[in-house]
Amino acid sequence: MSLPENYQPNPDLLRGKVILVTGAGDGIGKTAAKTYANFGATILLLGRTVSKLEQIYDEIIEQDLAEPGIISADMGTLGMNTLEEIAKVITSRYGRLDGLLHNAAILGERIPIEQYDLADWDNVMNVNFNGVVLLTRFLLPCLQQSDAASLVFTSSTVGKTPRAYWGPYSVSKHAMEGFALLLADELENTSNIRVNILNPGATRTSMRASAYPNEDPLTLKTPEDLMPLYVYVMSEDSLENGKTLMG
Repeated sequence: MSLPENYQPNPDLLRGKVILVTGAGDGIGKTAAKTYANFGATILLLGRTVSKLEQIYDEIIEQDLAEPGIISADMGTLGMNTLEEIAKVITSRYGRLDGLLHNAAILGERIPIEQYDLADWDNVMNVNFNGVVLLTRFLLPCLQQSDAASLVFTSSTVGKTPRAYWGPYSVSKHAMEGFALLLADELENTSNIRVNILNPGATRTSMRASAYPNEDPLTLKTPEDLMPLYVYVMSEDSLENGKTLMG
């Protein structure tokens, strides 16, 4: 599935929405957070590096947009207390969550399985999959409070079809797609939450540069190029559920 032809979102499309973006400090997550804010949403910025989140906060405030929130958390080490506190803060301050974009991820090494350090494997799986499952589990009640919530998982081509030497990154994204489809099936016709997967494709990010150091970045689309699709799937212009949208 792809973006509708000649799609032009209304400038106020996300006004009044409360949207949490993980991995908001860099790359696609950073661009999505700022874009959602420009379309009127209140953004909750979740990431590991507070200084990066504060910079985005300042940029949003300087544009006289809705004041964002900052959530300092590592997706790889989310504990029960942290998860409960995040859900509690969202409920008390905002009353609901209208959107959740899972974007945080780490690449890990691209080496044969037999050479992989087990601690490194666990770290990638925790950030890219286990943390995603846990955060989703604890925020489902917040999403249920929305009249029309959108839960979006960011995948990868090597998640759709696992590829040699991509190790836990490929495995974690493949598992995440399975989790997203399971959740979409569970929530369909029983919930106001729609669940979809976004595959941005080859994009000019630091992760892409790490994976393909010899690639010319100017041949790749930018995170900004993807934003019409990211706005579409997060908004009520899209009522799809259980679909994979290609960037």
